[in-house]
Amino acid sequence: MKSNRNLSRGEGRRLGNVALIAFMLGSLLLLSLIRAKFSPIGKTGEAIKAEEQQEVRKESIKFVTLDTADETAASAAEEEEEATQPNPTDNSGSSNGGGVGGVSSTALAAADNHLRLSSKRVCYESSRRSDTCEAAGDVRVQGRVQTIHIAPLEQEWKVKPYCRKHDAFALSHVKEWSLRPLLSGGAPPPACTINSSATAFVLSTGGFTGNLFHDYTDVLIPAFITARRYAGEVQFLVSSFKSWWTSKYLQIFQQLSRHEVIDIDADEEIRCYPNVVVGPTFHKELGVDASRAPPGTSMVDFRAMLRGAFGLERAAATPSGDRWDIRRRPRLLIISRRASRRFLNERAMVDMAMSLGFDVRVGDPDVSTDVSKFARLVNSADVMVGVHGDGLTNMVFLPAGAVLIQVVPYGGLEWLARGTFREPSADMEIHYLEYMIQLDETSLSDEYSRDDPVLKDPGAIHKQGWNALKTVYLDKQNVKPHLGRLKNTFMEALKLLPHGQSNK
Repeated sequence: MKSNRNLSRGEGRRLGNVALIAFMLGSLLLLSLIRAKFSPIGKTGEAIKAEEQQEVRKESIKFVTLDTADETAASAAEEEEEATQPNPTDNSGSSNGGGVGGVSSTALAAADNHLRLSSKRVCYESSRRSDTCEAAGDVRVQGRVQTIHIAPLEQEWKVKPYCRKHDAFALSHVKEWSLRPLLSGGAPPPACTINSSATAFVLSTGGFTGNLFHDYTDVLIPAFITARRYAGEVQFLVSSFKSWWTSKYLQIFQQLSRHEVIDIDADEEIRCYPNVVVGPTFHKELGVDASRAPPGTSMVDFRAMLRGAFGLERAAATPSGDRWDIRRRPRLLIISRRASRRFLNERAMVDMAMSLGFDVRVGDPDVSTDVSKFARLVNSADVMVGVHGDGLTNMVFLPAGAVLIQVVPYGGLEWLARGTFREPSADMEIHYLEYMIQLDETSLSDEYSRDDPVLKDPGAIHKQGWNALKTVYLDKQNVKPHLGRLKNTFMEALKLLPHGQSNK
């Protein structure tokens, strides 16, 4: 009886397994029929992928109305950073440019061929700091009302032509320009009173101009990047015009253009051109990204242009051929300051440097300083030393192979020193050294107790924001470098110079 029961149980298991297998086969057959009815039959994996990419392109075109393909290539890291930035808007408030609506840069590139056919580039985000508009055709500039009438143009665009697009305070001092279709609103277009074959270039000298660093970083270098390719056939139409500022840098504008610089906001004419550019292109602080610029538009080229503009003799920091000539001695230029961040022992620094064999000069540039005269002084130097500040911008006039020594104030400001002057020095072919102010070298030690966060925890002040940081560590601080430590830095500078190398 027991063996019969075991036999019955075995047959039952086999029947159950057979039923399960039959059910699975039936399910697979049913699923196959459903897939055959609803799946894209006959499409290979590549075809399906292509269709998916086509959908991405369609989504991209919904957000992107500008042809950004002609932007020169930046590094992968910069492209990724810029993809997260806001883009210029038209008068309806719709967003334009790359990376909008979460669309990847790859998708934008894929959409570009469609955009070439459907729209002409007008305004675009030329960098994370600048918006630029370019148009060709019948261009009529009506400066009094900051308006440019263009045919053909299908919609209105607005832009502030200054390279700090995310700085609300700077842009509050920059006038907005409108680019409009030539025939709009039913009114007849303004008649030309002056015709030119040059390219019109609208830029602003509002914002932070008057500070030497911003003069170059926000206006002059971006203007060079933008105008260089026109080989002089470009006319600067300057908005938010400051006569003293334009006169100060007129020689630079004359190197870039064969045409008169126009105070365009006060201009009564209707100026007509075949092409217009509104807003310069920014690359980086106090520099040019040569990989994104046409040939002949590097920082080396910019410095060569400055030498031509101001009649500077020295392209390189090489010693005089006459061994008895005093100019054979390396020259040290100390950038002096009148307000904050002064050297409290400047006279002692001069004496120490002279004991090392330097021919020492002290310069004190300010807003009213004659650029040509001071540029010649800087160009005569082999080593320039100064506390972090806009005066160090004069490094643009140093000869190649010279040494810049940046004295960094106390307060965790290494990052600020790096971005403003350390990193730009390499593209200028200038050696860079740094002197960090210690706790016993800052005037803050006389104003705050040792336990105060200003001295003990600068990071806590940084967390309070830029205004707090600037007030404490830039506006209230003077420095007294230790002469022994500074002497070592000066000796290191001497070793970097051809003067020191030739004396070995």
